[in-house]
Amino acid sequence: MEVYKVIEEIITQPPIPHEPYKQSLKNWAMYCLRDRGFIVVYAQNADFAVQLKGGQKLYFKVAHPGDDLDEKLNWIIWDSKAKNASLVVQK
Repeated sequence: MEVYKVIEEIITQPPIPHEPYKQSLKNWAMYCLRDRGFIVVYAQNADFAVQLKGGQKLYFKVAHPGDDLDEKLNWIIWDSKAKNASLVVQK
């Protein structure tokens, strides 16, 4: 799906760098997506959701390498050693 490529580009080339001492990974990811025009909404069983045209939602959680990842969700992973983010898409 093309939307995942766009989201991956946003988090790998963000409008602002993630600075863990200033903002949480969740808040940073939501800011980056909103900055590029995505509608970011509340999600009960995830950290947040991106609402697409037509009402479809993509659910996301944030994590760090080594965390257990639920394959039913999309994940934004922050690698503090490499200081970069990556996207893991649900299966």
